[in-house]
Amino acid sequence: MQPKNMCRLLRALSRQGLNVSYENKTYSVRLNKLKQDVPVASVLLPEDFLVEAKALNQLALLASMQHPAGGCVCGACATPDFHPGDAGVAIGSVIETENMVIPAAVGSDINCGMRLHVANLTIEKFLAQRDKFVELMKGDYFFGTRDVTMSASTMRALFQDGVLGWVDAMWKAPTGSFVKSDFAQLAKEVDRIFLNGSMEGSWKKAPSELVPDEGVVRDGGLATIGGGNHFVEIQRVDKIENRRLAHLWGVKEGQLAFMIHSGSRNVGKYIGGAWRDKAKAAWGKSVKYPDSNIFPLSTNSHPELVASYLQAEATAANYGFMNRLLLAELLRLRLRQVFGDIEAPLVYDLPHNITLPQPVINKWVTRKGACPAFDNQPVIIPGSMGASSYLCVGKSNPKFLNSASHGAGRQRSRFELTRQGASYTKEELGLTGVDCITLREERRIEEAPVAYKPIQSVIDVQVEAKMIEVVATLSPILTFKA
Repeated sequence: MQPKNMCRLLRALSRQGLNVSYENKTYSVRLNKLKQDVPVASVLLPEDFLVEAKALNQLALLASMQHPAGGCVCGACATPDFHPGDAGVAIGSVIETENMVIPAAVGSDINCGMRLHVANLTIEKFLAQRDKFVELMKGDYFFGTRDVTMSASTMRALFQDGVLGWVDAMWKAPTGSFVKSDFAQLAKEVDRIFLNGSMEGSWKKAPSELVPDEGVVRDGGLATIGGGNHFVEIQRVDKIENRRLAHLWGVKEGQLAFMIHSGSRNVGKYIGGAWRDKAKAAWGKSVKYPDSNIFPLSTNSHPELVASYLQAEATAANYGFMNRLLLAELLRLRLRQVFGDIEAPLVYDLPHNITLPQPVINKWVTRKGACPAFDNQPVIIPGSMGASSYLCVGKSNPKFLNSASHGAGRQRSRFELTRQGASYTKEELGLTGVDCITLREERRIEEAPVAYKPIQSVIDVQVEAKMIEVVATLSPILTFKA
């Protein structure tokens, strides 16, 4: 961007109440009216990316949050897939809080995240049986032919201890579609899930209909993709950039891969919505509401509510880990059914909507549409269904709170693409050559490649900022969208 255009932009943002400066592809933003002790939020953006005042304002409001009983945001930033959020929190926001947590900063899609597997199967062999495989997966993902029946005790173990609890319970007495699963492999893969897929949840925080005292549970939400930008995608490993790490992680050029983007579904909505309301109800009756209408919980005034919320969030997070595992396991079982004995090991599974404790007591980092990117930790960053995705490794950059983007980020809203009278060609939508499996034509349009920012720029700016390093590039073959 030319300097004169930048000056014009900064003046325009100032008129909207934002104090914004720019240096080395990083915007620094805070609200004009605030005291100096409020942290300045950093936003990393490629030079040619649109700067959205609404998203900057949402981030500045979030960074300014304080609780009257004590508690504040002490650090804030945003990753380059940054864009406005429907619930008042910008996607790509990362905040560090002290003596308080903010349930609405995670929202309802708790532990939405990414999961990546590879398989020693060539694309040619896969495409030769594509139609048979797709029909089987459409049954599992869209028509309910999957069977996720579990005992009441297994469901309690799932909510209580996540993947660790579920694997232990199901190994002893497998049920439903997973009687043919390799539980020794599933147990081994726990080490490749962030936090081992197990947080300190409580089955008592889950929806009561999913945790009966006895009998079986038929949960229609587990092993489902969900709407919006969630997907299951078959990919090809196109290029290896870091051969040492790729070898260590079992990733080879030319392999088939499958990537999963989903979260905690209705359980997350249940817990996220309930705790948004509880945080508001706990706010002092005589205290002015926050300008953002987003309510934190303080450890000083309501330590029991903070602890209870974190346990409830962990309960939904355990469900999210399991939802991705079961989506992947259904696909892996179908691969074996069609192509024979294929191992299809897990590369990694990590969240990008979650609150995590810091080493210092009563400090947390909350990521909304941003993933952890600690040193030597795998990072999965998807592009659109018409663009490459990236397997990366984190570099623990403290300036961006050890985080990375969770994708490319939207540049055009779903409403804009599907509003009444809108008409686009495949070429205009970027859908030429895209193999999208869905029962809803509007989903194909809402999630068309043109809706998303250029993923290469998002990756390049994070590599330059030493947030991540690219390990491998993957290209889409076909994408399931619910």
